[in-house]
Amino acid sequence: MAMRQTPLTCSGHTRPVVDLAFSGTTAYGFFLISACKDGKPMMRQGDTGDWVGTFLGHKGAVWGATLNKDANRAATAAADFSAKVWDAVTGDEMLTLAHKHIVKAVDFTQDSNNLLTAGQDKVLRIYDLNKTEAEPLEISGHSSGIKKALWCNGDKQILSAADDKTVRLWDRASMTEVHTLNVASPVSCVEYIPDGEIVVLTYGKTVAFHSALSLELIKSFDAPASINSASLHPEKDVFVAGGDDFKLYKFDYNTGEDLESYKGHFGPIHCVRFSPDGELYASGSEDGTLRLWQTTVGKTYGLWKCVLPEELGSENSDSVYGTPPEVKA
Repeated sequence: MAMRQTPLTCSGHTRPVVDLAFSGTTAYGFFLISACKDGKPMMRQGDTGDWVGTFLGHKGAVWGATLNKDANRAATAAADFSAKVWDAVTGDEMLTLAHKHIVKAVDFTQDSNNLLTAGQDKVLRIYDLNKTEAEPLEISGHSSGIKKALWCNGDKQILSAADDKTVRLWDRASMTEVHTLNVASPVSCVEYIPDGEIVVLTYGKTVAFHSALSLELIKSFDAPASINSASLHPEKDVFVAGGDDFKLYKFDYNTGEDLESYKGHFGPIHCVRFSPDGELYASGSEDGTLRLWQTTVGKTYGLWKCVLPEELGSENSDSVYGTPPEVKA
């Protein structure tokens, strides 16, 4: 009897969901934040998708969102030429960081003392969140708008990807470029895996894995469709990817074999990430929803409950397990 993947649908956004991120695992579990063109980033319980709250204050599309490791701070990047830092427990805005152009990316250091921002003005900025009146440190070098930027290598270095078809590695101490990687088309997604120092990149139909220390290629695979985002499982045995054909793909990391694919969204997929425990992956789409997918279909976890055939009271039933069809925000 075939196992059927039943994603949990997280409603609430009114425009395309363009970015998402998980927190680390806390005493209260882990959390998920989503960035949306409706200008209202949302925080959810990571294992169930249950709505926790909405951060209100931006006056334009939100392009990037992240939570710190402890899930008590959130940061967002928006088209209103600002990045904001929020108290993720109360939902209160703590800080607005004015920029000269659209902000696309935000990332906290591990100790939450610094915030990295980047966007259309081609500049990387490092803010000291303990000295909010101080001017940020600025790093320039990209020739087009920056799409993604994040800390790596113990917060000693910075990774950035821009529309100039380059991925660059910067040294935080010297504020200089260490390595540059040229790719065939603009990078749509960057994921950093600290365990093993791996960078996951997507561009065109390619999902590529590079060393975070040297940007040297480890391996790359081509998908059946144009891919907008990919994520490597914490165990590094599989990775998932989503893109323009509305499907979520799961591949074997060692062989590149297409293990399974699921269609649940009604629009292109813009972002996908594994949860910190690896039990599920979240996807965000043009259709305005997030969906949570089980890594191991049929396992009892979160809101998914494994139901054995004899428990269903019908020998011919194809339902393997029951789950609420939607998590309403």
